[in-house]
Amino acid sequence: MKRIFSILMILVFAFTGTAVAMEIKLAHVVNEKDAFHVAAEKFKELVEKNSQGALTVTIFPNAKLGDERTLLERMKMGIVDAGIITNGPIINFVPSFGVIDLPFLFRDPTHAYKVLDGSIGQKLMADLESQGWKGLAFAERGFRNLTNSKRPVKTPEDIKGLKIRVMQNPVYVDSFKALGANAVPMAWTEVLTALQQGTVDGQENPLNVIMAFKLYETQKYLSITRHAYAPAPIIMSMNTWKKLTPAQQALVKKAAQDAAEHERAWDNKMEAEWLKDLKAKGMIVTTPDLKLFRAAVKPVYDQYGPKYGNLIESIQNTK
Repeated sequence: MKRIFSILMILVFAFTGTAVAMEIKLAHVVNEKDAFHVAAEKFKELVEKNSQGALTVTIFPNAKLGDERTLLERMKMGIVDAGIITNGPIINFVPSFGVIDLPFLFRDPTHAYKVLDGSIGQKLMADLESQGWKGLAFAERGFRNLTNSKRPVKTPEDIKGLKIRVMQNPVYVDSFKALGANAVPMAWTEVLTALQQGTVDGQENPLNVIMAFKLYETQKYLSITRHAYAPAPIIMSMNTWKKLTPAQQALVKKAAQDAAEHERAWDNKMEAEWLKDLKAKGMIVTTPDLKLFRAAVKPVYDQYGPKYGNLIESIQNTK
């Protein structure tokens, strides 16, 4: 199938004019062991191969081109060509994206993929265009879990009073306030230092981040809360997108979707291994009964329900 696609793209180039030669600068804020980099490398491989070298991709990891909010602003200006961005910061520019961050909205990965790859996800991607971005595909950060340095968390009562770093996103802030935490919004670039210095007691992220950034060195307790699913849109500057030929646009969008699906599969395959490794590193792991957590965050749905209307119900009813 991939061979057929490559042949088709060559034929399309032949009938739509000379291909544009371009370097695409693709940025993300995490390190080379993280799932984002897995997606970035697959995207680079597919774009360069299927464009016959007309398009090249240079990857900038480790926030070399700025934190996620900065990357979004620089893509808007056309300074950065593309990025893999955690969903959280996007809500500050495109409020409709906040619906994705509601706690316990997605049942499992399959449910999330059906929603995001379907009509709901495509509508959300279209909303990005008002900000000067072209949404290409939904990669993932994954289901998020809670860590802290103070005590095991088995119930919402155990969270009360803990200083928990959350993304700079009002839905996350309100969700953790509802659970009784002192929610501290903070850019990822500041988090490791804050954990080491004890400025915050804990944070919440998928297992791949906890492992890749060695959070077990400062965080003794891990609770498998899976309280939110965080996609990671692969986004391109609209300035860059418009420089591509129609054939190149189709190629880039297909490469992004394939890279996203590749990264998701890698995440799902590795999750059990990460959990085993984190236990081996000395983390004390608890698996709470989440009924109490769902009840505790009900006020968040009461607060945001009117804003998102029937969209919440449409997501919940997706089979």
